[in-house]
Amino acid sequence: MEKQKYYITTAIAYTSGKPHIGNTYEIVLADAIARFKRQQGYDVRFQTGTDEHGQKIELKAAEAGVTPKEFVDSVAGEIKGIWDLMNTSYDKFIRTTDEDHEKQVRKIFRKMYAKGDIYKGAYEGLYCTPCESFWTESQLVDGKCPDCGREVKPAKEEAYFFRMSKYADRLIEHINSHPEFIQPVSRKNEMMNNFLLPGLQDLCVSRTSFKWGIPVDFDPGHVVYVWLDALTNYITGIGYDCDGESDEMFSRYWPADLHLIGKDIIRFHTIYWPIFLMSLDLPLPKQVFGHPWLLQGDGKMSKSRGNVLYADELVDFFGVDAVRYFVLHEMPFENDGVITWELMVERLNSELANTMGNLVNRTISMSNKYFGGVVENKGVSEPVDEELKSFILAVPKRTEAKMDELRVADAITEVFSIFKRCNKYIDETMPWALAKDETKQDRLATVLYNLVEGIVIGASLLRAFMPDTTDRILAQLNVVERPLSQMDSFGLYPSGNKVTARPEILFARLDVKEVLARVEALHPAEPEKAQEEPKSEPEDLAVDMEPKPEITYDDFAKLQLQVGEVVACEAVKKSRKLLCFQVKVGSRVRQIVSGIKAYYAPEDLIGKKVMVVTNLKPAKLAGLVSEGMILSAEDADGNVCVMVPEKDMPAGAEIC
Repeated sequence: MEKQKYYITTAIAYTSGKPHIGNTYEIVLADAIARFKRQQGYDVRFQTGTDEHGQKIELKAAEAGVTPKEFVDSVAGEIKGIWDLMNTSYDKFIRTTDEDHEKQVRKIFRKMYAKGDIYKGAYEGLYCTPCESFWTESQLVDGKCPDCGREVKPAKEEAYFFRMSKYADRLIEHINSHPEFIQPVSRKNEMMNNFLLPGLQDLCVSRTSFKWGIPVDFDPGHVVYVWLDALTNYITGIGYDCDGESDEMFSRYWPADLHLIGKDIIRFHTIYWPIFLMSLDLPLPKQVFGHPWLLQGDGKMSKSRGNVLYADELVDFFGVDAVRYFVLHEMPFENDGVITWELMVERLNSELANTMGNLVNRTISMSNKYFGGVVENKGVSEPVDEELKSFILAVPKRTEAKMDELRVADAITEVFSIFKRCNKYIDETMPWALAKDETKQDRLATVLYNLVEGIVIGASLLRAFMPDTTDRILAQLNVVERPLSQMDSFGLYPSGNKVTARPEILFARLDVKEVLARVEALHPAEPEKAQEEPKSEPEDLAVDMEPKPEITYDDFAKLQLQVGEVVACEAVKKSRKLLCFQVKVGSRVRQIVSGIKAYYAPEDLIGKKVMVVTNLKPAKLAGLVSEGMILSAEDADGNVCVMVPEKDMPAGAEIC
């Protein structure tokens, strides 16, 4: 039977500089999805690459004193090197400077022009160079680019335009009839309400103010607008030919099953790209998923802010699979995730070294100590064994369901639940106690067999997320990977097989102080400016307030107070008081709206632990649902301070 195809792409990385870990997250996420689809039996095509044209590149090359091609060759090589370092299994790394891509872009532009979808005119507006986008005054946010928040400048030039309105109604109908097309749903609502329903303006698709781009062959003074050039990589990379001579690969894999992109470029992929495809009479991709951002603990990563983390540096500290685990596990489905050095150390020590690594090490060590490394199923079972088996056999289907929904973080949590259940099984069966009783040797052997079998299933499920770790675990157990199709049976590990004599330490625990000291040595903090005048000691002020009626303990006990971690925060538009928080409490991220905008900038609160009332009835504030309350203190002068735990407590810890 022929395999079902699955074509997945990432956005192509812009070659303006080295990608930070937030950029790298996308290729790791795509790789996890691609690897899992292969495990499910799909014929997977996985494409990534680099976007290499545009004014920004031209300017950066001039600053570096090299040609644009020399500049992008260097950066593209660095990007590809990081993608390879992260052990990503892409099938194609396309560059928009590839000759076959440039040839097709010229032909596509000519075809759209001949069809009447592109016409020549002039553009006058406000231009953002980093985004390579024109804006009207009404589209700006606080006078700046609505996409990146940078300055815009007036610009006027002759240009070609695409008649976007010609296809707008057709696109709206497609989005409404294909609810799975744009994910998550919040991205769909944003595109419909902010762009499509108000009416699309014609799109500028050529430029004359710079030269680094693909020339319009019938009008050489123009180069193709970077987004028309970049977006078409998804079809040129699999052999599309505008003259009808497409490669068999194109017929096989198009339409794409998934375009995986950052939420900041969702508009280009769900409005511009589908309309370009309609103009070419090609089917639309099945799904576009706009994933959230991975934020540094003190906000969105930015070179100007000096808070950028790079994959290669993190790998030097933690190893490839630990970094893969972290970026996949810490990113919620819809809300932004947070990365800090401290959190990475905590996750490595607790989840990788302890929950998984220690389990594998203990199981192999006990097998060697008690049975010379031989693992046998003696069939001496007790009820706890059936509970273990039932739990483990339910995990693969749950993992598949999470991956089919692109809830990758939840899928990893499912896999690690196997390792946690096996650790619990050790506590329940106490192999060390069984070993002291000669009559319990067959029971001991059965317990160790069940542990090895559980680890094999867990390690095999881990393949998509931590491929090297899967290999290392299975090699120590002297067994091959278990196919997904065989994970409905417990007991397939060959009885009588022998594990390695010396278990390998999968992940060594790290000391957070030592890690932070190494980080500081690599990136010394700038010395703080000396204060012009020493601050006087604050007065010991007390605040008296009108007492409220007494309550009983039962009244107080109705409140559920927990520690929450702020993973994202932004100002509520058109509100002078409100901030909208995404607060992680336990495994759930909840939205909380709080009236403290006058006292805090949003970026000041990201990464902080706060005290939250979590069982407050949800309420709507400024049209946003608020699912709790962040506790604050207020002094006699009206100054407000968010209440934070004295010590670092985990998100979800009860306040009592």
